[in-house]
Amino acid sequence: MNVSVFGEKFTGSSGILQLMDDLGKAMTGRQGMRMLGGGNPAHIPEVQRLFLDRMRALTDDPAAFARLIGNYDTPQGEERFVGRLADLLRKEYGWPVGPENIALTLGSQSSFFVLFNALAGRFADGSRRQILLPLTPEYIGYADQGLDEDMFVSVRPEIELCGDRRFKYHVDFGRLPDAAGLGAVCVSRPTNPTGNVLTDDELLHLDDYARAANIPLIIDSAYGMPFPGIVFANASPFWNENVIACMSLSKLGLPGTRTGIVVARQEIIAMISAANAIISLAPGSFGAGLALHLLNGGDILKLSRDVIRPFYRLKSEMAQEQLLTELRGLPCRLHKAEGAIFLWLWCEGLPISCGELYERLKQRGVLVVPGHHFFPGLADEWPHRHECIRITYSQPEDMVRDGVRIIAEEVRKAYGFADDN
Repeated sequence: MNVSVFGEKFTGSSGILQLMDDLGKAMTGRQGMRMLGGGNPAHIPEVQRLFLDRMRALTDDPAAFARLIGNYDTPQGEERFVGRLADLLRKEYGWPVGPENIALTLGSQSSFFVLFNALAGRFADGSRRQILLPLTPEYIGYADQGLDEDMFVSVRPEIELCGDRRFKYHVDFGRLPDAAGLGAVCVSRPTNPTGNVLTDDELLHLDDYARAANIPLIIDSAYGMPFPGIVFANASPFWNENVIACMSLSKLGLPGTRTGIVVARQEIIAMISAANAIISLAPGSFGAGLALHLLNGGDILKLSRDVIRPFYRLKSEMAQEQLLTELRGLPCRLHKAEGAIFLWLWCEGLPISCGELYERLKQRGVLVVPGHHFFPGLADEWPHRHECIRITYSQPEDMVRDGVRIIAEEVRKAYGFADDN
């Protein structure tokens, strides 16, 4: 079959395709596979009961059920959800937003596809612009979003070595490029894959940098604020008219509904809405319908603060303790776990590549994600990116414990040590 350049892009290999393919096969196929690679949120009992009760209430109300499944929403998304979310953001954070500043999408990936290709790539005047990722490693799902080649540019971070075998990445502002060739700056907060949370000061500096170049700052808050609030560090929600805030219902516990949220100035929202109409007519109604009642009285923030965040904090602490204990004596460090649902393991001087380590773990029934996929746009070769893996701790405790044990065994073998710890 002959396909266009566009078709070739989507029939080739990519990190996100490998990740989602492994995830799907593990969840539906091979028994005993320890799924420590994907970004699937935990099935938190209290959260699942809440949405089950909401589902039952909707099915018991014929009119509400008919509206949920039987009508198209507008291309901007479910009007009641959009309006109540705008009210919540104004009341809780003082963001000067109305319904005209919010659009829903078919998941955050759809949001980024439209935003990246609208703000960067080739322009009518013959110029080209790129998306700056100022802090790598960065989200694997960005790497293949661009329809043009070389969509992204990124720079190495500063590395702060912390006590107790931990480290932290910081934006190296001295390395940021001349912004003349940029279309936008994009960061995830908390950062996927590392769990890093950019400080309020770092965000302010990035906002100043973007404003000076008259380009937007995109903040991907899929794991962050205001919900689901999986943030363990001191940090504040951040928005102004130069910011494009991207949120999601996935990590709240609704990944299957594919509901992304974009908060931006009005012309950006108009563009997102137009893209929705062209690509899919309208975003889906299901996620907004299930979560609508949580916007009343700020219940979505209470759920995030009182249930979701403590749940993940405890799981993170348990996984970190086990991994550091089992890797004692090796030149391995964990990134400070400040949020999200991942641990980022750096094995300095690892004798094999992280890709080979991934394959060895896969053969032993453990799926992680090799770190080299998380450095889109980094032009120079850097051994560090072949020394890291992302580990998900959101799965059931026995699976995480068993998976971490096997990871430690394979890392020790890679360094030439028998499993004698």
